[in-house]
Amino acid sequence: MADDVRPSSTEMATELPSRHLPAVPYADLPEPRGLRRYLGASVILTATALGSGELVLWPYITTQVGVGIVWLAVVGITMQYFLNMEIERYTLVTGETAVTGFSRLWLPWGVIFVLGAILPNLWPGWASSGATVFTFIFDLDESTVPIIATIFLVSIGLAITVSPIIYQTLEKTEGVMVGLILVFAVVAIVVATEGSAWAGVVTEIPQGVAGLPGIVGQLGAASLFGAIVFAGAGGANNLVQSNYVRDKGMGMGIRIPNIVSPVTGQEVAEPSLGYMVRPTEENERRWRQWWSIANREQLLTFWFIGALLLVSFSVLVYSTVGVDSGLDDGLAFLRAEGQALGELIAPWFTTAFYLAGFLMLLSTNIGVVDYVSRLAGDSLKVTFLKRSTFWSESKIYISVVWIMIVVGSGIIWTGIEPVVLLVISAAGGGFVMAFYSVLLILLNRKVLPEFAKLKGWRLPVMIVIALFYIAFSVFLIYQMVSAGPASLA
Repeated sequence: MADDVRPSSTEMATELPSRHLPAVPYADLPEPRGLRRYLGASVILTATALGSGELVLWPYITTQVGVGIVWLAVVGITMQYFLNMEIERYTLVTGETAVTGFSRLWLPWGVIFVLGAILPNLWPGWASSGATVFTFIFDLDESTVPIIATIFLVSIGLAITVSPIIYQTLEKTEGVMVGLILVFAVVAIVVATEGSAWAGVVTEIPQGVAGLPGIVGQLGAASLFGAIVFAGAGGANNLVQSNYVRDKGMGMGIRIPNIVSPVTGQEVAEPSLGYMVRPTEENERRWRQWWSIANREQLLTFWFIGALLLVSFSVLVYSTVGVDSGLDDGLAFLRAEGQALGELIAPWFTTAFYLAGFLMLLSTNIGVVDYVSRLAGDSLKVTFLKRSTFWSESKIYISVVWIMIVVGSGIIWTGIEPVVLLVISAAGGGFVMAFYSVLLILLNRKVLPEFAKLKGWRLPVMIVIALFYIAFSVFLIYQMVSAGPASLA
């Protein structure tokens, strides 16, 4: 550990609540390097978003109601940008995850968010969707989907289990996948999209706003809410940006050990508690630099790429398939889109489209399995398993990986449609976001040094975001009570 990031004293900080978790020492913020050093801290979060909102939910909605509703996707990913930055704010200052910060306020929050990550994501919509697209590539019978999806999930589990340093493997893998998908997207957009479709994203906004009540009635509140939640990462996924920032060595995260494989790597069994920054002029200067770097990295790697792909894939399906309410059966719109691209460009492009879609869903599924297991490992280790000499963060991580794979494989064999599985996951994730958007405001207003607190124009923005997720969650609860749980489908 570098000298300039060692604890500045053995004195315990009083700013962080220590009733439920141990107090932490003071330390100075490390000196940041250039932006290039930290690019990629958000790439796993971006890759996780690709296969849900970008490839499936928003293109599906476009085939049902047109591009006049795509503005909501941009609103959704913009809200997540601000959520992610508040998650990063706490971690940059303390080195702890946001969930650990919530546990300091009330210990059960850690378990609540572990369940809020695991339960919605046991529904394997990404694996089922990926397997379905795989059958398009090789023209296989739909009856093979459960077999392919199970192989798909087991392969992800094996790859994660034998990886010496999990974050480095994921960052490299997801970075390559995002790069390949961007190349494909550029080619498809240039060749196959129409100028009128791009113009419609803006010119049809008034029509989309005016027709919103009818669109909610046509699609269902759960489907539209789920699409907004998955416009970006969504659900508890955003909370794991804390872990990615730490593993990238940003701010106080440089002090926190990486998760490594219990099979091939060296384990670190200590709970990942953090530090507190003293309110000095030097730390304030370093904080401003860290905050600028973190915002630019998140804006480029998460918001810009994510918003570009959200709009682009919606425009692409609108240019090739158009509005066709008959394409409401599973992933039929993806098959139709691939066939249209083959007719428009060349037969081989149909296969290229299906392959790109498969890679997007693969990258998403890898990211989902990782983030749920990572959140569970960190949260449980710093709270209820902090004294265990057997249950290290790495062992909890790998255990959750295989629980998700086994249970998810079982659900796949029930034959539930992939889009329905994604809607269930997204709706559950929306409830989680309603909780942590409020907790982030409380945490970052209460415990951080004055120079790093949530304040200024970002505070009302966060309040509006929290109210949005709360309002939609309350509406979904009302709908489920009045129409029954089947209304989610």
